[in-house]
Parts: sequence; C-alpha cells; structure tokens
Amino acid sequence: MTTDLGSLDATAQAELVRAGEASPVELVEAAIDRIEALNPELNAVIHPLFEKGVEAARGELPDGPFRGVPLLLKDLMAHSAGDPMHEGMKHLRDVGWIEDEDTELVRRFRAAGFVILGKTNTPELGILPTTEPEAHGPTLNPWDTGRSPGGSSGGSAAAVAAGMVPLAHANDGGGSIRIPAAACGLVGLKPSRGRVSQGPEFGDIMTGLVNEHVVTRSVRDCAAVLDAIHGPAPGDPYVAPTPERPFLEELGAAPGRLRIGLMTAAPGGQFEVDPECVAGAEAGARLLESLGHAVEPSHPDALDDPTYVERFLQRWTTGVAWNLDYWSRRTGKDVGPEGTEASTWALAEMGRSFSGAEYLAALEYQQLAARRAAEWWEGGYDLLLTPTMGERPTPLGAFEPEPDNPASPIMRAVPPAGFTAFWNSSGQPAISLPLHWSGDGLPIGVQLVAAYGREDLLLLVAAQLEQAQPWSGRRPAAVAA
Repeated sequence: MTTDLGSLDATAQAELVRAGEASPVELVEAAIDRIEALNPELNAVIHPLFEKGVEAARGELPDGPFRGVPLLLKDLMAHSAGDPMHEGMKHLRDVGWIEDEDTELVRRFRAAGFVILGKTNTPELGILPTTEPEAHGPTLNPWDTGRSPGGSSGGSAAAVAAGMVPLAHANDGGGSIRIPAAACGLVGLKPSRGRVSQGPEFGDIMTGLVNEHVVTRSVRDCAAVLDAIHGPAPGDPYVAPTPERPFLEELGAAPGRLRIGLMTAAPGGQFEVDPECVAGAEAGARLLESLGHAVEPSHPDALDDPTYVERFLQRWTTGVAWNLDYWSRRTGKDVGPEGTEASTWALAEMGRSFSGAEYLAALEYQQLAARRAAEWWEGGYDLLLTPTMGERPTPLGAFEPEPDNPASPIMRAVPPAGFTAFWNSSGQPAISLPLHWSGDGLPIGVQLVAAYGREDLLLLVAAQLEQAQPWSGRRPAAVAA
C-alpha cells in the first residue's frame, strides 16, 4: 500500500479514508516510511514529528475534507504548538526555540483533518530563492540532486515532488511558493493578499508581501486546500473578495474565450531569460490557444521600469532588519552576526540604512506601480502568461556570497525571482504550473497571473491545462518507493 499511497494526491487519499479503504493511521505510517526512506538523501524534513502524527491519526480527527491526510509544515511563519521553529536561523537553532501555540493557518489545517508529520527546510528567514541554510544544510532537488529545489519553500517542494507527502505548506514573499513549484514540477498558487490569514500574531508580514498556501501535485488539491483555509480572522488588515462559490467548484467550468497577454522578456530587461523558460511560456501560449483562448504579446507597462528592483529591495531589506529585531525580542537574546549568515546580516544592515521616510517612499512607489498594472487588466486582459523563473533550477552553491560582497546573493536572486516578485507587491494571485520540461529533463514552470481576487479564474484555467496536458505521470528520479 505504501507505493500506491505515495502516487496519490491528497484528494484521492482523503477519499480512501472516507470510503473505509484506508485508515488515517495507514496514510500516516506509509508517509513516515517514505520520508524515512528518502529524506536522508534530500534533507527536506528537518524536524520530524512522527510520534505526534501517529498519535493524532489514532485519535479523534476532525471530520474535515482531508481527514487523515499527512501534511508537512514549512519551518517559517506557520508554527505549531510545542514544536521547533527555526526559520533557517542559526540563532533559533542554537537557543532551541519552541513555539507554544498554533497560528490561525495551522488551526485551519488541523480542522481540515490534516495530520502534521514534520517541518521542512527553508533558507534563513526565507530570504533567498534557494534552500541552503547554514543552520540545517541544503535541500536537494529530486529531479537533479545537484540542483536546488528553489526557495524559500524548497523543503516542502522537494518533499512533495519526491512523494513523501501529497502536499505541503508553503508561503511566498517574492516567489517562494511559485519558484519551488517550478523547480520541482509542482502546482504552486500564491493567493491574493488577504485571502489567507496570518493571525493571530500578525496582520501581515512585510506590509503585505507575504502570502500563505501549499504546494501540490494537482490543481484540485490546490483548490480544495484554499477552500479549507481561506477567509479572514478577527482584526485582519486586508480581506480578499469573497468567492462566489467554492474554488473547487470552479474546476471543469467553461471560462469562455479569454484574452491573455504573453511576456517572455525579463521585466525591465534586467537579465537574459533562459531559452528553455521562454520555450515553456511559448508552449503554454500555444496550448491555451488550442483551448480557444486568444494569446498575444502584451504586459503591464509597470513591469518595464528597471528601477523597480531597487525599490523592492528597500522594502525587502527593511523587512530583514525588522525580522532580526523581532527575534531578538521574542527570544530575549540579541541576534548578532554570529547568529545569522553573513548575507542575512549584510541585508539587515542595508535595511537599517534606510530612513522611515525612504521606506514609505518605496512603498508608495510600489503601490503606484501596482495601480498601473491593474489598469492593464481593466483594459481588457484576463490573464498574463510568463515563465515562472528566468532560469532553469539553479545548481547548488549558486548563491554563495562573493568574498568582498556578502549581500551579493540577493542580486543573484533576480533571474529566478524576476517574474514573480512584482505580484507580491501588487497583491495579485499568481500560479506556477508544470507545463514544460527541458531537454535534459528538468521541470520548467509557467506562470499565470490574474487580477486581484481572481483565484477562481486561475484555478479554472489551470484545470483546463492540466486536463489537456497532464503532468501527474511525470516523476523525478529520486522518488519514494
């Protein structure tokens, strides 16, 4: 049964439990076997919680849509009561930090019936689009173990791609759901700002850049989990528009003929896009046309401003500085250079160099850019199609700091994140789909972006594409038996 269960998505596993053909304990123990078989090679799960998971599976689980299905939590933001929380930081690892309560999101995961089996690896504070923290070592990509699974949800993506679990928690502040999904051949939806609560501790993270969800192998899992976790909690500063019907019910609907813009050149001409990434987006365009949609070269003019990255980094590095101060307060011990990676400390120092007025000016600029981008959708377009990443999955070690420039990894992050980060600023939903593979067998993600609040449209079209060009039969070389 282990082999059979490892090939099923979360929806199919939950159906087995409802039909009495498998028990939650069987699902959980099979997942533990798969994690133990493969994790020593991939280093995706850094905090196993197997005993707690088996105990939960043997108990009275909530009768939610995913009753008994195993889940991994990314070790960043979504903390669970009584469990380690390191966020890729040496400081938190060294103090042995344990959280004492569930976040609102984790409560909703539990209410949906999920059984938490562990925490996955992440770069320090989720800063980089690779998962190689000094605190816990690198996570390897199951498609090519010499390459990164992306970041910052790389541990989650590697675990799902390898079949350890059918899906895993992920979050996204500049591409951290979509980049690992692209690098690992998965579905990764960044929801609209305010769709998923970050309570009870936070109203938002980094003034609305960060969003919570999962990485999955199927579109139906992506939609069904969003149904289970979306909606505001008391005091949330942003509330996404209420969907007209459950997201899962959108799958299989007829969208009509959509007008879709295609963009394959790097925003602002900042880098050369890998030809395989261009080919993936262009193949996606042809597939959409075959489904009756109109695709034409077009994109919001706001993406063409080459100064956008500079403004984004003002906002991002200020957030890094805040994060170190936050953990100094929480742990009661100052976070110093010895407790962080050199690049993290350098970015925090950069963030501290900006005044409050400069930070607000960067925020003002990005909000204006988001308004200008929204006008493109109002002008008659339904979706924007781009590569997810501007390059193939990156080799391990590609983000090592330059000897005389410890902050250099953040600029190395521009090619993988160049197509993703803008939508964190604008708050719009975007999804990465595994529609292309390179000639040497690497997954190449294709991104679709919708207007604010239109996850329904993204999921509907994603389901169309999945049906027209299924990817479930593609499995990486390193898969759990």
